[in-house]
Amino acid sequence: MAWLGALGAAAALGYAAWFYYAVVDEPGPPRASVAGAVLWNVGTFTLFAVHHSVMVRTGLRERWQQVVSPRLERSSYVWIASALLALVCATWRRVPGVLYSAAPPLSWLLLGLQASGVALSLAGARVLDARELAGIRQATGHATPTRIRVVWPFTMVRHPIYLGWVLIVFGASPMTVDRAVAAVVSTAYLLIAMPWEERSLAAAAGPAYSAYCRQVRWRLVPGLY
Repeated sequence: MAWLGALGAAAALGYAAWFYYAVVDEPGPPRASVAGAVLWNVGTFTLFAVHHSVMVRTGLRERWQQVVSPRLERSSYVWIASALLALVCATWRRVPGVLYSAAPPLSWLLLGLQASGVALSLAGARVLDARELAGIRQATGHATPTRIRVVWPFTMVRHPIYLGWVLIVFGASPMTVDRAVAAVVSTAYLLIAMPWEERSLAAAAGPAYSAYCRQVRWRLVPGLY
């Protein structure tokens, strides 16, 4: 179950990347209710975002472990999150319009920002251990206690994977209205989720996480936030 969940997560991420780069890179067709389409898209993404944050909080995790094996708790979370991400893309209601389309050399700069975002995300996932994130280590009984590793890119900001995401979604060109909606909504979710996530990390890691926060001041953007 854990290995299939990891493959499913990879497939869902691949589907989302294809959707972002091959589908919403063109403006959507004219439609009668643009506001209705935007509200639908925000609603489905919110469903994904609420599960993404709420299900990993300690109280719900303990309740969920009464339903599934504790070893499969993380894997089941990955299964649900992957399905919800695929659902967001599959049911996305297209919105017409393009905010801007950059020409060289600006388009090259934006592409560089996106490449930097991908590199940051992969580097952050490597430090956190992709097999643990996918629930494989938990399923095989090799999970490790929460620990703080102060290594790059976590020496730059406390949430480098989130910074990578922001660079990817806001570095897009052309910036269709579809892409802009996804960028704004997902970034707003990250800004809401980060303090909540840090409280959980502080509870799990204790003084080590507080010391880390003093060492690395910025959550998302160096010098800004």
